[in-house]
Amino acid sequence: MSEQQFNLDTVDHARTTPDTDLPWAELGLKENEFEDIKKILGRRPTAAELAMYSVMWSEHCSYKSSKVHLKQFGAKVTDEMKKDLMVGIGENAGVTDIGNGWAVTFKIESHNHPSYVEPYQGAATGVGGIVRDIISMGARPVAVMDPLRFGAIDHPDTQRVVHGVVAGVGGYGNSLGLPNIGGEVEFDACYQANPLVNALAVGVMRHEDIRLANASGVGNKVILFGARTGGDGIGGASVLASESFDDAKPSKRPAVQVGDPFAEKVLIECCLELFKDSVVEGIQDLGAAGISCATSELASNGDGGMHVDLTKVLLRDSTLTPGEILMSESQERMMAVVTPANMARFEEIMDKWDVEYSVLGEVTDSGRLVIEWDGEIIVDVDPKTVAHDGPTYERPYSRPAGQDATQADRFSESAAGRDRPAGAELGKAVVELMASPNLCSKEWVTDQYDRYVQGNTALSQPDDAGVVRVDEETGLGVALATDANPRYAYLDPYEGAKASLAEAYRNVATAGARPVAVSDCLNFGSPEDPDVMWQFAEAVRGLADGCMELGVPVTGGNVSLYNQTGGQAINPTPVVAMMGVMDDVTRRTPSGWAPTEDGNAIYLLGTTADELDGSEWARLKGHLGGRPPRVDLAQEKLLGDMLVNMSRDGMIDAAHDLSQGGLAAALADACLRFGVGARIGLGEVAERDGVDEFTLLFSESQGRAVCSVPRTEEVRFKDMCTARGYAFARIGVVDAVNDALDLQGVASVPLAELREAWSGTLPKYFG
Repeated sequence: MSEQQFNLDTVDHARTTPDTDLPWAELGLKENEFEDIKKILGRRPTAAELAMYSVMWSEHCSYKSSKVHLKQFGAKVTDEMKKDLMVGIGENAGVTDIGNGWAVTFKIESHNHPSYVEPYQGAATGVGGIVRDIISMGARPVAVMDPLRFGAIDHPDTQRVVHGVVAGVGGYGNSLGLPNIGGEVEFDACYQANPLVNALAVGVMRHEDIRLANASGVGNKVILFGARTGGDGIGGASVLASESFDDAKPSKRPAVQVGDPFAEKVLIECCLELFKDSVVEGIQDLGAAGISCATSELASNGDGGMHVDLTKVLLRDSTLTPGEILMSESQERMMAVVTPANMARFEEIMDKWDVEYSVLGEVTDSGRLVIEWDGEIIVDVDPKTVAHDGPTYERPYSRPAGQDATQADRFSESAAGRDRPAGAELGKAVVELMASPNLCSKEWVTDQYDRYVQGNTALSQPDDAGVVRVDEETGLGVALATDANPRYAYLDPYEGAKASLAEAYRNVATAGARPVAVSDCLNFGSPEDPDVMWQFAEAVRGLADGCMELGVPVTGGNVSLYNQTGGQAINPTPVVAMMGVMDDVTRRTPSGWAPTEDGNAIYLLGTTADELDGSEWARLKGHLGGRPPRVDLAQEKLLGDMLVNMSRDGMIDAAHDLSQGGLAAALADACLRFGVGARIGLGEVAERDGVDEFTLLFSESQGRAVCSVPRTEEVRFKDMCTARGYAFARIGVVDAVNDALDLQGVASVPLAELREAWSGTLPKYFG
């Protein structure tokens, strides 16, 4: 078939030319998948159908390797867990009832590979895409977050990626007027050619404003509105995010989408007015797979079919073929289903906001998705076979051959692990730890983001969680935290995933919010590698079991596979986004002590064991082996409940969870937050827990937090801990006079020295 014949391939032509060669492999399909498509259609696909199936059956869109495992999130859920869940897995984003007629929708997704190819636009369009998911649920976006992971901080290419990604996240989010309230920034050589750019958005709405993505009602109009369709992003979902990078295959690096945040800002307000006036029956954002996704998913979720004239699509590149138009991932586009009676009002709103639109077709009762081009039918499919009934693979997986040896390689038994600082050297170790790339100040990044626009941000980075007010009258709000520990997940993906979940849960509770819902972004290597697939299966099992034990449902999320280059996979990185509800955001708890807290008692909640495997201290010493810290989710739930109650009842002025870097990092963070020192005694609690002072400071045992407690509240604080049977110890006092982290009898670290080390790392590398 010539290029011209391929571009104008019709259904009738396909029926009469069954032996035509088609470029199914170049579009990312496997041979068995191409044969399945022919069986479904009863003929060979047209060029446009091939394009549609290729993007919708891609790993990124169909979850064909992961959905057999993801079913656990639905299977391991109780009625109690679902009581506040208004919309669950399967829609653009989950929706949770937070009370007083308010609902919150939030979701996290990946834009990893595009952000390596073109860092600025890859990151920017990642933000834009997740925001449109929130809009499509009927919500007003109110905040974003961005967990970021880059290669080695001293690698030459890290400069290019970091500068581009951070500028892209900030440029798009700031232009939308959305506060960036949290996230992560981590450096590790395993992400050198595969940075992880995960983007989260959260939106609020009244219960009655919820919208779903379906096309129902025969005769209702199908309308594409927003930006015009161009050639950017073609193949992005089917190829770029669904294959490993391979330098020998430049075709695996197609164009990255190009974003326009100001167009998206107008689109947000336009959509919200459509919702307010109940103009649309169904709505879908156009992200991965573009028109292919929007038409097939709307039709599949509806109760009929759809007829579309593709020549009606407004283009900014007139040379695009029908297949390219279907695959284009041009940004800032939405598709709506509108009754004929509402068309006049729809057009008024479009004109008011100066948004372009075109009526592509209408809903039918045929049960088919039929697409025409220049009067000829080029697509005639059952939309369910495109959108929801794609291939399902039970990929083989097995425990890696070297996993036992990795777990046997304990840090404490290594040369670096046996060389433990003591005495005055402990102070130097704290400074060294806080200057490390993953524990240093991230202000170089976060200062490029607007954290307070809209005036509803109650907490943001560097606090443990971001907090946003939802209701001005009552102070009702939500807290969000994103967490992952890829080193733990590498050592034990089941326990590592639970640890990431526990940390996100703990961070939200530390801020004073009741954890209620989870969204996840599961970043792994190739599913065709049994070792990677074992990591994925174990991590999903850990998250599903953990959510059930904590009583918090997964409301949606994203799977990102093929994160590897040249056969080298990233460390398994299951990112957990936790959302919590706060009755009054004025009661939120910051993560550091303020000058007004001078003399407050500092308490450590929880106990410490020798758990340095996978720790930040072990990373500093170049070691990755052993087993991650043990996670006791019953204790985590108890700790979270106490922290929420303590915050609500005014028992604590500040609280910080213990995670990466252990007690040393938590104390340093708490002092640096507002520049207030502390006097800390380590001896008694170290003796209680049977560990030395080094271990007490640098172990990453879970289920722990430090709290600043007013003297007037100490009795109530201790009574609550005693009544709940939770270990606690008074380890020091807030000292606003002495500008130091004073480890009494051991070492005293001036805050000026600590701050210089902590704040100097990123500017040293990135300017």
